[in-house]
Amino acid sequence: MEVIQSFTIDHSVLKPGIYTSRIDKGFTTFDLRITEPNKEPAVAPAAMHTIEHLMATWFRNSHVKDDVVYVGPMGCLTGMYVIMTGNYTPQSMRELTMECLEWILTQEEVPATTPETCGNYLLHDLPMCKWECARYLRRLKDEFACEYKKLHVVLEDGKTFSDA
Repeated sequence: MEVIQSFTIDHSVLKPGIYTSRIDKGFTTFDLRITEPNKEPAVAPAAMHTIEHLMATWFRNSHVKDDVVYVGPMGCLTGMYVIMTGNYTPQSMRELTMECLEWILTQEEVPATTPETCGNYLLHDLPMCKWECARYLRRLKDEFACEYKKLHVVLEDGKTFSDA
């Protein structure tokens, strides 16, 4: 089996920022890395769930809504994936993400938090969501990381996989 491209990223040096995870089939997957993997705590599940609801709501109602394919959390709870069509760069996603985060910080309610609209409607934490978003916004303004360091992976069958 091939190694999944995201598993070739050196997470030991990955900083919060916005990265181009992959470009294929007309889609660009952006890695919105909120915390520093394996060095800082991951985002708490309830806060991440709230970030997902608010970030998806903002992106799907923004001026780029026609280009938004997907907004959702990473399984490791250290960031979000945003999949877009169109011509976006980490720098343009930085501007959009900062707009989104500023909007999130003004919200007093989380959309779609009823049993009918959410599969785990009790798992939300707006105050912690805002804390994480405020910290991420400061990081995007202060230092902007957008370049992955890739690993050279050797598979069990001896084949190698690396991605530049």
